[in-house]
Amino acid sequence: MVRQSYTAVVERNTVFEEALATEPYECGWASEAIFFLRKLEASGIEGEPLVWVQISPDGMHWRNEGTTLRITDAEVDFCKVTHFGNWLRLKGDLPAGARLKVIVTLALKE
Repeated sequence: MVRQSYTAVVERNTVFEEALATEPYECGWASEAIFFLRKLEASGIEGEPLVWVQISPDGMHWRNEGTTLRITDAEVDFCKVTHFGNWLRLKGDLPAGARLKVIVTLALKE
């Protein structure tokens, strides 16, 4: 049996300043997910800020799932998630004055 997979681009060339929140994505059919955050431009990023994976039953009400993605100096950062229900997104705070231009993809597998 071949596993089903899908890659969704949830943010493309999006600029975040001081806060980051991706578009929600409905993916309840999948059993595992990997968020990839590719940095196109970054300024004012001090240390390695954390972004939280959030889950939701309806795409409107959110709760931190427990998994974090650390924004590093690497071109691409990622985090893995399982047991997430129906909706996923990333949310976090950036340092004051920070600017981050990204592409965020969500790789899903059943």
